[in-house]
Amino acid sequence: MRRTAAAIATVLTAGVAGGVPAAAAAEPPGCGTPADHRISEVQGPGETSPVNGRTVRVEGVVTADFQRPDQLGGFFVQDPVPDADPRTSEGLFVYSAQEVSVGDRVLVTGRATEFNGLTELSPVSSVDVCGRGRVAPVNVRLPLRKGEDLERYEGMLLRFPQRLTATETYALGRYGEVTVSAGGRLFQPTDGHGSTQAGNDARRLLVDDGSNVQNPDTIPYTDPRVLRIGDSTQGLTGVLGYGFGEYRLQPTVKARFANANRRPAKPRHVGGNVRVASFNTLNWFTTLGERGADTAQEQERQLAKLTAALKGLDADVVGLMEVENNGDAAVGALVDALNRATGAGTYAWVRHPRPGADAIHVALIYKPGKVTPVGAARSSQDPVFDRPPLVQTFRPASGRTPFTVIVNHFKSKGCDGATGPDADQGDGQGCYNARRVAQAEAVAAIADASPNPLVIGDLNAYAAEDPVKVLTDGGLVSQTRRFVPPHERYSYVFDGQSGELDHILAGRSLSRRATGATIWHVNSDEPVFLDYNTEFNPPEFYRPDAFRSSDHDPVLLGLRLR
Repeated sequence: MRRTAAAIATVLTAGVAGGVPAAAAAEPPGCGTPADHRISEVQGPGETSPVNGRTVRVEGVVTADFQRPDQLGGFFVQDPVPDADPRTSEGLFVYSAQEVSVGDRVLVTGRATEFNGLTELSPVSSVDVCGRGRVAPVNVRLPLRKGEDLERYEGMLLRFPQRLTATETYALGRYGEVTVSAGGRLFQPTDGHGSTQAGNDARRLLVDDGSNVQNPDTIPYTDPRVLRIGDSTQGLTGVLGYGFGEYRLQPTVKARFANANRRPAKPRHVGGNVRVASFNTLNWFTTLGERGADTAQEQERQLAKLTAALKGLDADVVGLMEVENNGDAAVGALVDALNRATGAGTYAWVRHPRPGADAIHVALIYKPGKVTPVGAARSSQDPVFDRPPLVQTFRPASGRTPFTVIVNHFKSKGCDGATGPDADQGDGQGCYNARRVAQAEAVAAIADASPNPLVIGDLNAYAAEDPVKVLTDGGLVSQTRRFVPPHERYSYVFDGQSGELDHILAGRSLSRRATGATIWHVNSDEPVFLDYNTEFNPPEFYRPDAFRSSDHDPVLLGLRLR
């Protein structure tokens, strides 16, 4: 059995006993075989080791131990004396189950290997513990200085003294990962916040949990509360690894996130005597096993969350996206549940005259006590629409000013089947941008022919993209741009970047009657494992509340109508 680190340290400093140097008598035999390469020589100045495939012997101090069966299966070592080349890393991963402790000075023999982009020693033929040592973390700030990259720090113990903000938690429950960024959350480059993709990439860092296990029993950063995007940490410390196409920090000191983005219990006050909202429901289906719930239990959980969100919005008119296209069944079930929560007859729905052939369609619910439909609902025959809009004019119960709600769900950015002008043009707007532009042009024409138009919905276009420009160039005014501060102007998070996909745009005359707008951040900042699904989601986190009722945040507008 290997001696403890304390025992070795005692032996190495015990002096001479009986004329025989104690250190020489007790030192493991392998410690007499010196290293033939420095760690920096194994790492080299590039992404691939210059001695890849060769057996080497290195010396270093153990900086992190991830040898448990549910961890990475090895440990990190680092040379405490850097070489003169700043391009070469002083750290290295050792894929070995031989027991070591942080602070052990070790000599390791193994084959230099590139495993999924990570330089490591594997297989390892010997690990000799030859004393104790210490390595201080290297202070690093994001973004790195011009000309630097993270490769020079691969395998090393690092400390990030600056404040870093959680900007993505999508894989937190599944893989124990969170992405943090310098300078606050990251925004989509096409959302009008002045960011670029290169700038965003330079500011971000993936933080892992030292494990390749999926669905870990203990999800990081959930005690005493669940991590939200926007929460922040400082002094983040760990070793830098690489895997699955990304550099990833494996913490050696537990990161603690400050509650910098508190949950909003209710939406901000928007004023007015009529409130209009837009809400993507994330596939509310009454048919099980399709896009929404797979079981009756999941459906009940989903319905409870959607009901809580709609009740919390307390809007007089709500445009809904991603409702199952099965006549009145799905929208009717949602309204029935909402009326059970708010009082019989509080809400009704508008029947869509032309819902289209897609599995989902847009829907419209309203409070008969607050607004009255004027005329029949309309739609569009234009074949450019995958999911035709729903158009309904209302008059407030306490006034005579009509307004027309145009509910939309434009073509998504996914690339399936995209060719020609619908293919990704490399401008950051994704696939089918040409289709969305054509849809926006058709909606602008509908708005132009409608009294006091209000264009709402998931446009699958960020605020500075072409489809939104088409609508604003046509005289419609973004109400979130008027009333929502830039740092709060987002409704969706994708790949760690926040942006505004859900919009409320008013005609100029109606815009003058707007009293306020807000985006209720109950979904996009919350981790996925809080949603209604039962697979992979630990049951203790589910609550029948508005938080993570969808992946989109609802948008709310106040109007003063007489």
